[in-house]
Amino acid sequence: MLELREVCRSVGLERHVDAVSLRLEPGAMNVLLGPTLSGKTSLLRLMAGLDRPDTGTVLFAGRDVTAHPVQRRNVAMVYQQFINYPAWTVRENIASPLRAMGMDAIAIAREVSRVAELLRLGPFLERKPLELSGGQQQRVALARALVKKAGLVLLDEPLANLDYKLREDLRVELPRLFADSASVVVYATTEPAEALLLGGNTATLHQGRVTQVGPTHRVWQQPRDLQSAQVFSDPPLNLLPVRASEGRTRGGVDPDADQTLPRLPDGDWTLGFRPHRLRMGRGGPDAAVFRVRVISTDITGSESFVHVEYGAARWVLLVHGVHPVAPGTLLETSVDAADILAFDARGCALLPAQAA
Repeated sequence: MLELREVCRSVGLERHVDAVSLRLEPGAMNVLLGPTLSGKTSLLRLMAGLDRPDTGTVLFAGRDVTAHPVQRRNVAMVYQQFINYPAWTVRENIASPLRAMGMDAIAIAREVSRVAELLRLGPFLERKPLELSGGQQQRVALARALVKKAGLVLLDEPLANLDYKLREDLRVELPRLFADSASVVVYATTEPAEALLLGGNTATLHQGRVTQVGPTHRVWQQPRDLQSAQVFSDPPLNLLPVRASEGRTRGGVDPDADQTLPRLPDGDWTLGFRPHRLRMGRGGPDAAVFRVRVISTDITGSESFVHVEYGAARWVLLVHGVHPVAPGTLLETSVDAADILAFDARGCALLPAQAA
């Protein structure tokens, strides 16, 4: 187990990691999810021993390793920007950690072949890294980390440079590879969809702080605050400020829509719903209905992103199929009450038991 206790790290006047406490277990993917500059790489460097925290403690398997440099830790790390030994063949690159461990030649050959087959590197084993494409070079770096079987495996957006098919395959394969491993695996990503595919446990990060941690699907389904919900939504979470008073919730734009908004305790609230939950047309009897104006539509082929305005709010509908809706079009949209998140004035999520 890897544990961080109240870890802080600053560079100059900038706080990169702010009082982070985490317990990361082997046997499951541990995902760090957050936008660029949220502190993911800074945390990985502290875990690896490449940097030392200003305050706080890092423990591995119950031992305090805060002051231990990376050379004294059994760590494998893969960055988005691949790092390989250019003078060695792909085979020699993958085998290098095993040679350093003193493994015999037959066992090394067996392990190299196994990982090379997994990452589709078999035809390239006798080539040098610079003779490969960028995606192939990243696969070599990933293979070297996998074959090492380190106690701590740190993956910093490792699939970003791979082609779509291989990236999707590895997102499925990586959790299986480490499911029965004694390694603690930490995977940093900016993509909510990737976190959901990897499963395991996810910690959402914002400005160097962990805002929520737990089983990935639970964090996605039940964000405990507005910041965590926004981190775990792509396209961005649709938001609507409302005021609740005397059993009524008012959005201040469309009186008819107010009739279908969820009842909340008195006060100022922010409602949130994800783009794929906002539909064209009216929903069922428990759906909130909004009349919106289309700003633009982006069509990807299998999906359409319809950008709309509702008063001062700007929302996105993510709908399947091709929907070339012209700018200026007035639409009725709806979202089921069960899919609406509610956050109070401090940004804390409304628990189901609190709902009126």
